[in-house]
Amino acid sequence: MYRLVFAQVLRRFDAEAVHHLTVRALALLARAPMLKRLLHRALAPHDPALRVTAFGVHFPGPLGLAAGFDKDAACAEGIAALGFGHVEVGTITARAQPGNPRPRLFRLVREYAVINRMGFNNAGAAAAARRLSRTRGVPVVIGVNIGKTKVVPEAEAVADYVASARRLAPPADYLVVNVSSPNTPGLRNLQAVSLLRPLLAAVKEVADATPRRTPLLVKIAPDLADEDVDAVADLAVELGLDGIIATNTTIRHGGETGGLSGRPLKARSLEVLRRLRAKVGDRLTLVSVGGVEDVDDVWERLLAGATLVQGYTGWIYGGPLWASRIHRQLSRRVRRHGMKSITEAIGRTA
Repeated sequence: MYRLVFAQVLRRFDAEAVHHLTVRALALLARAPMLKRLLHRALAPHDPALRVTAFGVHFPGPLGLAAGFDKDAACAEGIAALGFGHVEVGTITARAQPGNPRPRLFRLVREYAVINRMGFNNAGAAAAARRLSRTRGVPVVIGVNIGKTKVVPEAEAVADYVASARRLAPPADYLVVNVSSPNTPGLRNLQAVSLLRPLLAAVKEVADATPRRTPLLVKIAPDLADEDVDAVADLAVELGLDGIIATNTTIRHGGETGGLSGRPLKARSLEVLRRLRAKVGDRLTLVSVGGVEDVDDVWERLLAGATLVQGYTGWIYGGPLWASRIHRQLSRRVRRHGMKSITEAIGRTA
């Protein structure tokens, strides 16, 4: 039914307009206690066999929503009620900013992909921190993804990230340093180890100082050369980070300017995951994102060494019940393989 509605109705409207309408609807759901709880009871993963523990945080299922959808932490509870095991909000910057000029979001329906050049449009860290500090009406793991404010020069990037971390690390279940979006000029330069080391060290100091020590991860681009992937992995281990999220969107495509997500990213995302697993083993939590469409993709990422998997474009094309459906299918697959827990699958083919 959803595919028919998408093909006949949704795809005829501006992609960003549909996005904002969906966020508003989910924000309303997040403020409706009874409906939110009923949906969560029906759709969220409740099978004990799907539970995963990563960096000291307990996840009800391995599949979560990647950053980029809930940019202002406005509707995480509504998203969780639809079946996601965690929600990563953001990317959030220290200062509010409007992002890049529209149009800036494009569907590539035949390729099962999306191109975006949003540019970290958000209301800023202070506004997001207020929302995140509210009591949660349903259990939901919320990660917070932070990035550089566009007008801040590279030389002041560390202070800018630290300002975001001071506000957002305390209410976050985990914190992510995003240095891999292609839509903020110069941001990907920060993936160079010489620049990344002081940045991550400074943010880690803030995260470590929160009352319960907020886990810290870094998100990398698929366009890094293999030796640079290895260098970031070595740095993450050296600094004692909790994990790496691989990967962000790619600029290697022939479409509109911006980052490409979805099916065309699948092979490279999996390749980077396997390289990271070979490099760091189980010393870091690996979160795989990029081209995840169905239960087979999630299962393959787990086998390759991911502890958690994220999707976004797959949800756009798969419909509102996408995550709930995949978690139910994972439950059946775990039992079909004679496993007591999905954690037994992690790294089996690494």
